[in-house]
Amino acid sequence: MTTTPTPGQSVAGTAVDDDARGAPRKLSRLEKRAIATKGRLSSPWASGVAIVIALLWTIPSIGLFVTSFRPESDIRRSGWWTVFTGNAEFTMDNYNEALYGNSNDLSTFFVNSFVITIPGVLIPITLALLAAYAFAWIKFPGRNFLFVAVFSLQVVPLQVALVPLLSDYVDAGVNGTFWTVWLSHSIFALPLAIFLLHNFMKDIPPSLVEAARVDGAGHVKIFFRVLFPLLVPAIASFGIFQFLWVWNDLLVGLTFTDTPYRPLTVAVAEMAGSRGGDWHILTAGAFISMIVPLIVFIALQRYFVRGMLAGAVKG
Repeated sequence: MTTTPTPGQSVAGTAVDDDARGAPRKLSRLEKRAIATKGRLSSPWASGVAIVIALLWTIPSIGLFVTSFRPESDIRRSGWWTVFTGNAEFTMDNYNEALYGNSNDLSTFFVNSFVITIPGVLIPITLALLAAYAFAWIKFPGRNFLFVAVFSLQVVPLQVALVPLLSDYVDAGVNGTFWTVWLSHSIFALPLAIFLLHNFMKDIPPSLVEAARVDGAGHVKIFFRVLFPLLVPAIASFGIFQFLWVWNDLLVGLTFTDTPYRPLTVAVAEMAGSRGGDWHILTAGAFISMIVPLIVFIALQRYFVRGMLAGAVKG
């Protein structure tokens, strides 16, 4: 007596189509490789290797964190790992001196980094959303050529544009202000942002847009009512990328801003150059500069992963 496989079952290396007939079909080579790869990556050995790599990657950050709380005398006398042997002493003096010391005062530059980063994320995302919608859903002459031209701007090195931009900012009389870093980060981020958001928009079924047009919706309503809710994972993932990039940037902030407007990274770099011997202050300043990106990534990583997976699989 033979048993007829139900839809969705697999028999002897074959998969059954989920239709009324339940007709079996053979797995393609790509599907077999995907199943084999999934099995290898989910094995205990793969999980163990991933844990080891994560621990090795985290050790320097743990050492920096522990060192930032140790007194100067202990830092010069022994390594940070000796705190696990007992009789360890911790202090907040390093952070107080780094944030509010007469020669450091990182608190001002900490605020500057927020003032630079938030517009540096919102401006390119706003412009990229509008441009991506136009490239994806509005037909106009030269659309494909212009999209390729925008995408090709990603190959232009950042360093090549610094001197021309600096000359333009000086001529416009805005050099050394926040406007220079806002505009620069927006310019450098737009090609990638437009490309990513355009690809996410093209993955949205055209039937949704057509249905909205039949109901009388214009471009504004289609964008905000139909497309925008579906683009939240993509916007969040790029926003995290851009936030980390702008916050950790040193070159743009060092080139285009003067002392009152400089970000935290520039202040920490100057501290390393001028006071490289004061390791107790330098470690505190370094951890202050990295704590915000760390919190942002940990808090929003579910949106980051969702944005990376959205649009990756069609069907």
